[in-house]
Amino acid sequence: MKLSSTMRALIVDDFQTATFRTAEIPRPEPTADQVLVQIKASGVNPLDSKIRTGKAPHAKPVLPAVLGTDLAGIVVAVGQNITTFQVGDEVYGLTGGVGGLQGSLAEFAAVDPDLLAKKPSNLTMREAAALPLVFLTAWEGLVDRANVRAGQRVLILGGAGGVGHVAIQIAKAFGANVFATASAAKHDMVRQLGAHAIDYRSTSIEQIVETFTDGQGFDVVYDTVGGSTLDDAFKAVCNYGYVVSSYGWETHSLLPLSRKAATYSGVFVLLPLLTGEGRAHHGEILRQATQLAEANQLRPIVDPRHFTFDSAMSAHDAAERGTAISKIVIDL
Repeated sequence: MKLSSTMRALIVDDFQTATFRTAEIPRPEPTADQVLVQIKASGVNPLDSKIRTGKAPHAKPVLPAVLGTDLAGIVVAVGQNITTFQVGDEVYGLTGGVGGLQGSLAEFAAVDPDLLAKKPSNLTMREAAALPLVFLTAWEGLVDRANVRAGQRVLILGGAGGVGHVAIQIAKAFGANVFATASAAKHDMVRQLGAHAIDYRSTSIEQIVETFTDGQGFDVVYDTVGGSTLDDAFKAVCNYGYVVSSYGWETHSLLPLSRKAATYSGVFVLLPLLTGEGRAHHGEILRQATQLAEANQLRPIVDPRHFTFDSAMSAHDAAERGTAISKIVIDL
């Protein structure tokens, strides 16, 4: 296949207008250590809209930028040093949109292959594009940090969100007994994923601990919300238990945690992209995701709306307003 020397992409020029501009830009050429991916779908996370509007300085965006963190697509060219992928492979990964790396809101991207894995054969491109950031975030917290295992009681705070609904499935796959907070409207979804659904609006954290653990606390608590919810996580964990959070960005009292000799870890999934350190582990984690998906133990819940280049702003608006059904995907 002869590739065009240019490609269509969405550009963000500044944080003030924070809008996408459609442009025809040079198609990237992969280096000897990169693969060129023809992007079929771009996952949208709350982080993506925050980057676009200048509310995520920790992502170190460099403007003007092609944003978009998650992708799924087809390898169409490989650098001379690449042995892990070949032309025609269907792949997915968390590959850019931060730290000056080109994102996935374009027709092609030259990508570090360490960040990629082969797409699960039983998932569509849309479903695969919905997974990388949320799966990596959930896995790093539950498996890498907390060492989740069979028989444990695991509480997911924010179980219906992108990270939360994947965290439920990972914990279930490891044999844990999973509990998850969600609004009443999303309880059916949480139950279908295999967790005990808890209405966080009508049940205090103290009631949750008493009702579901006889006052002992949970072995692992994953906070996907931040703020006062992380304080609740410290209250909900058992003696010598483990709390992880993907939103531990504020000031919190460690007293409830320390009095239980419990452990806390933060998850910052962008670190390998920003520093180059640990990228190969991201590929390893996604290969675990592929195995779980192909074993029918993992499936992302994707919003049924089909967004495109021309409606990408609407996709971001939906992510910002929280109207999505778990994950939004833009079709390219």
